[in-house]
Amino acid sequence: MRAPSLSRRTFLSTAAAAPFVRGAEPRRNVLFIAADDLNHCFSTYGHKIVPTPNLDRIARSGVRFDKAYCQFPLCSPSRTSLLTGLAPDTTKVYELQTHFRQIIPDVVTLPQLFQKNGYFAARVGKLYHYGNPGQIGTDGLDDPPSWNLKINPRGIDKDEEPKIINHTPDRGLGSSLSFYASPAKDEEHTDGIVALETLRLMDENRNRPWFLGAGFYKPHCPYVAPSKYFDRVPIDRIKLIPFEEWEMNIAPHWAYTVRPANYGLGEKQRLEAMQAYFATILFLDANIGRLLDGLEKMNLAGRTSVIFWSDHGYQLGEHGQWMKQTLWEPSARSPLIIGGAGVKARGKTCARTVEFLDLYPTAAAIAGLSGVPSNLHGTSLTPLLDNPAAPWDRPAITQVRRGNAKTKFVHGHSIRTERYRYSMWDEGREGEELYDYSTDPREMKNLAKDEASQALKKQLRARLDSILAARRPKA
Repeated sequence: MRAPSLSRRTFLSTAAAAPFVRGAEPRRNVLFIAADDLNHCFSTYGHKIVPTPNLDRIARSGVRFDKAYCQFPLCSPSRTSLLTGLAPDTTKVYELQTHFRQIIPDVVTLPQLFQKNGYFAARVGKLYHYGNPGQIGTDGLDDPPSWNLKINPRGIDKDEEPKIINHTPDRGLGSSLSFYASPAKDEEHTDGIVALETLRLMDENRNRPWFLGAGFYKPHCPYVAPSKYFDRVPIDRIKLIPFEEWEMNIAPHWAYTVRPANYGLGEKQRLEAMQAYFATILFLDANIGRLLDGLEKMNLAGRTSVIFWSDHGYQLGEHGQWMKQTLWEPSARSPLIIGGAGVKARGKTCARTVEFLDLYPTAAAIAGLSGVPSNLHGTSLTPLLDNPAAPWDRPAITQVRRGNAKTKFVHGHSIRTERYRYSMWDEGREGEELYDYSTDPREMKNLAKDEASQALKKQLRARLDSILAARRPKA
């Protein structure tokens, strides 16, 4: 058996982590679990083909947020916004190359705040952006000041890349519909190593408070997982997302990223891609189960808060679109579950609209941290962790960027309330969208030009403009 590889295990600082005080109530740990490219449907109860019993375990100990939205459905902008607590128009991270410290060098990230409060802060795998799979085993676009310790796993899946089947060969593996059912064991894969190394850090640091980021690389493409997980997803049980060509004209052309629809692939190829994507979700859930088992075996569960999230949603053929980078609901809507210590409501689902900017102040509040930056753009979700039906009237803002520097950039901004979504492209000059989810959950009828909807559109536009203005840096 091939031994797992750890490309780098680096201590960046040892001064910040303080031990528990004997005789005092132990401080809460935070297990911060990140998935990469997980569709929100797979963090809800009872998926018929892809059960996630371990995500359900987290939910039984807390609150599952049914309407959680990322700030930007692309890895680096989303993760940067979440970990700094600042909107993309402040961080200026709209793509996969810019590091936020080039723009806001003195920002205190969420892990840094934990360090300042005497916590040991470490990550295993992908918390900030990595090119996945190209940068697996490297630092990627990491932020060294955020961590006391960083670990960059590299598993057998990297060696297996030549065996991958790519149904979109003109696209690199990091943005492809490609897959491989691996004969290797769970613990030999990169995500298996993430679980094992996170467990080791839990054990080594059980006598001091910690913030551990467990950054899994799946279900991001290429869809590689041990073959047993493929076996659990019979392809004859999978149904394609309904699609008709006229859907490519529902919204302004900027709304779409995939042309031709479905990459021009046939039904069999799309079914194979969905089967493989589902298999990687089963593998992800199994690794999360290993972490939860470890918390219980080490008697840490009672003093550990567990926050599970994916950096954004994921499209599987809705409107002929795949993956992310749109303002459609499947791309912007993201999994979020908060459970364990510090959460009063147990086994509840929250229907309130929340956004990932809220995670920074929420984690800080759960752990009782001091010195929380005053310029955060989100609001703590702790009232909803006590009562998921508590009054809450905050919308979620999601944005994307199109074009390039040679021609022009077109920004799309979207506001989501519990019932509606309004989106504008280039501040409305390049088109608008308006959807009513009470009657149109699949976003099939764009009401932006509907005469009866103009007053509503104007109201949502005004609210969106006001929020964007408040979140942009002052000149």
